[in-house]
Amino acid sequence: MPVHAIEMRYRTKEMYALFEESYKLQKWLDVEVALMKAHSELGTIPDKAYDEAKEKGNLEFVKLERMKEIEKEIHHDTMAMVKAFAEVCEGEVGNYIHLGATSYDIVDTAWALILKDAISLIRKRLKNLTKILIDKAYELRKLVCMGRTHGQHAIPTTYGMKFANWADEMHRHLFRTLVLLKIDVVGKFGGAVGTFASYGNDGLTIQEIVMKELGLKSNDISTQIVHRDRHAEIIFLNGLIATTISKIAKEIRDLQRNEVGEMFEPFAKKQVGSSTMASKRNPHKSERLCGVARILRSHITPMLEYNATVEHERDLTNSSVERMILPESFILLDFMLVQLTSIVKDIEINKKNIEKNLNLTKGAIMSEYLMMVMVERGYNRQEAHEFLREVAILARKKEVSYKIAIISHQNNTNQKVFDQKELDKLLEPKQYVGMAIELVEKIKNDIECNDLMFDEL
Repeated sequence: MPVHAIEMRYRTKEMYALFEESYKLQKWLDVEVALMKAHSELGTIPDKAYDEAKEKGNLEFVKLERMKEIEKEIHHDTMAMVKAFAEVCEGEVGNYIHLGATSYDIVDTAWALILKDAISLIRKRLKNLTKILIDKAYELRKLVCMGRTHGQHAIPTTYGMKFANWADEMHRHLFRTLVLLKIDVVGKFGGAVGTFASYGNDGLTIQEIVMKELGLKSNDISTQIVHRDRHAEIIFLNGLIATTISKIAKEIRDLQRNEVGEMFEPFAKKQVGSSTMASKRNPHKSERLCGVARILRSHITPMLEYNATVEHERDLTNSSVERMILPESFILLDFMLVQLTSIVKDIEINKKNIEKNLNLTKGAIMSEYLMMVMVERGYNRQEAHEFLREVAILARKKEVSYKIAIISHQNNTNQKVFDQKELDKLLEPKQYVGMAIELVEKIKNDIECNDLMFDEL
């Protein structure tokens, strides 16, 4: 029976499949076969040995169950794979399997193959989400809403700006994943301590042939393992992407509050909000994303403090951590991206509440604009700010609109700053969104024209 929540809830079939034991075994076999190809080309093993290995190096012949049986006896999973592979090969072919290699030549190179597939799938999800976000931004580019800083009403913005900012951040993540594929997904075949001693003078050539066969870049220099700064960077980026997802989900949650009521995550026809309060419409999917993001961020510390600081040419402390963190990080992140995409795609916008909140302070949000108007009319900037600050205090104290407070303050101080007739126009929030529409259109154009949406660095 399943134990981990990943197995029951937080996964997609596509990403989960990349970290199953059978998939890992196949990648190990792929690496072993590529090594035999290199030896065959260099003449260190018979060509027929490579041909036999190529035919038998797959799950049709090498069974995971048999490998596990051997592992129980010898307590070494890589060597169990080698023995299981050798068992299904004819004649002396098994004698040439794993020739000159150390376990982590196989394991780390196989990890590179798996991580390449996993990052590529994350890129697919990011592209899809980025497109939906920027399309939503363009759709809402003219929808003026309340901007908030420190949890308080600031000045007007647009919903297009919200979604465009999110799209732009996701687009940066898309660039970062491409960088990972370029610099951190590498294989190695340097042997027990990275010196290629077991291959004589053919070490670099063997590594080059193996990596070309597998479609990977070669690690320039290593110890027994690929240095874990690479893996740490990958896990850090996963945590960073999860944090962006969490930020978006938190905004959705905050804007769905009853007191705000501007934006709502989708709610299915038969969906239940609460087991006891039938009226509730909880943003549970967004809350789930914020919770799962905490797990992904927690992966960063062990990768930095321990895995990236292995002893000497290596110890085994990284292995157990990576067996848990690498699958968990990618499976959860993939789930989060798919979940957020489904939320954004069908997000509900309440324009009536947006309009209500825009006018909640009865004009006070236009104080910055009024200050700029006063400066244009010859007032000192600091004096203008103080005048409008005093107006705001008066409006709050008397519980009146900003317009009425301005008129009252002008009368009390014998100042004629604004004409009463012009105030309605000056206090209209929708006129004060700056370049919001143009910025959204620019970001949309930049993203759609950028080669990052295709796989070019």
